[in-house]
Amino acid sequence: MSETITIEVDPALLENDDSDYESSGYDTSTQSLTSSINEYVMENGRRYHSYYGTEKNPLPTDENRIGSKKSALQPEPIRSLITPSPIYRLDMCHEIFLLLLNRELHQAPLKNPQRIMDVGTGTGIWAIDMADKYSEAEVIGTDLSPIQPKWVPPNCRFEVDDAEQKWTHKSDSFDFIHSRCLGQAITDWPTMMSEMYRCTKPGGYVELSEGGGIMFSDDGTGENGAKRYLEFLEEAMVKSGRPSSILPEHLKGYLEGAGFVDIKIKSIKQPWGPWAKNTHLKYVGAMILAASESGVSAYGMAAFTRILGMSIQEAERVCDEALKAVKNKNNHMYSYYHIAYGRKPDRIEGSSK
Repeated sequence: MSETITIEVDPALLENDDSDYESSGYDTSTQSLTSSINEYVMENGRRYHSYYGTEKNPLPTDENRIGSKKSALQPEPIRSLITPSPIYRLDMCHEIFLLLLNRELHQAPLKNPQRIMDVGTGTGIWAIDMADKYSEAEVIGTDLSPIQPKWVPPNCRFEVDDAEQKWTHKSDSFDFIHSRCLGQAITDWPTMMSEMYRCTKPGGYVELSEGGGIMFSDDGTGENGAKRYLEFLEEAMVKSGRPSSILPEHLKGYLEGAGFVDIKIKSIKQPWGPWAKNTHLKYVGAMILAASESGVSAYGMAAFTRILGMSIQEAERVCDEALKAVKNKNNHMYSYYHIAYGRKPDRIEGSSK
């Protein structure tokens, strides 16, 4: 089910003719974290994962991916909600999703889960939060790169693994398997979904969450550099054999194709920039803008240069124009965050079919 309510624009942003948020009382600051581990490839000034092959993930794993661009562009009523400690991009995305989901870590109706897996765990923040919430459960986070913290809850651990290869875990061994924002890093969804199904206990759940790669606008302000950026990104993903944009019907198809039942889908609007009148959505938009400061180039540079053959200068220009569009307070754009979950049939259900 998708949200259909139109997001109302904050009239305070329209009080002057300037295009930038700074003119309406916003602020920008930056801070970065350094991290290095195992094998990486330097390209376009960024470091990319290479252990499982450079074609595996077009997202960089350097400090600019793990964290940069602290608390950018929050208006005064929101700035007080941000803690003074560094907020890194991937962790900001986690906070954004929590805000969109009313602080819920999952939508699947879990009951006393004993074993939980987070596929593509990134910084591990979701797995750590789940380990805190379900202190009696074992929580395992997997990722291509071991960039997770060393100090974690005792019931949480991380593994380096490729979700598109045969999993080492036993069949029927997890109550809940979760993945988030893996869409364009995966080229073989059937294999990954088959492994998810095999490793989920009968009666257990798998939940897939993805940010939609299509920009919308209800007032005609969506024709800009951000839209062109997403169109180029879509072209690159199609050319590399990855999904162009993950839509609700894709998530449903992945789950159904693997054998899951009782599939539920939820789609939520997320504004790009703090232009919404609603304070909750303004906070979401401010954090998306902050994440975009590094996220636009993180997602775009490798895809545009490696796959589309753009020069570094051309790719940078596309990324710069996209960021300018997001920073323009007169552009009122939003995308959707999609969540879908399904249940593995009980053995009795499976035997009756």
